[in-house]
Formats: sequence, C-alpha cells, structure tokens
Amino acid sequence: MLYPSIDSLLQKVSSKYLLVNIAAKRAHEMEKTEHYQIKESEYKSAKNIGKALEEIKRGLIHIESKEE
Repeated sequence: MLYPSIDSLLQKVSSKYLLVNIAAKRAHEMEKTEHYQIKESEYKSAKNIGKALEEIKRGLIHIESKEE
C-alpha cells in the first residue's frame, strides 16, 4: 500500500490532475533547492515525489486558485 493514500490526498486537493501537477512541481523544487519542509528523518518516502505527496497530506503546501 502506498503512503499517503490517494483518498487522503484528494481531501486536500480537488482533483487528481491538480494533485499530480502540484506534486511534480514540488518534487522538482526539492531537487533544485534541497529545501524540505519536514526533517528528512520524518519522511516515509525516499524519493522527492513521495516527499512532496507527504507535504501535501500534512497541509504544508497551499494551493491558490485563480479566479478569471
């Protein structure tokens, strides 16, 4: 079983497509800057994409919607 689960993530983000986009951008940011919002020892995932999903699950990444 994967952590965090897709169901728990979709409670934080409105769609799967938005979730993938946000997680990918955050993973790239982690790769470039090596800045993590949680102590590295607290992550369950070894890869940046998993770490990004964990940050989303914890509510550490905020999503702003653009109104047109």
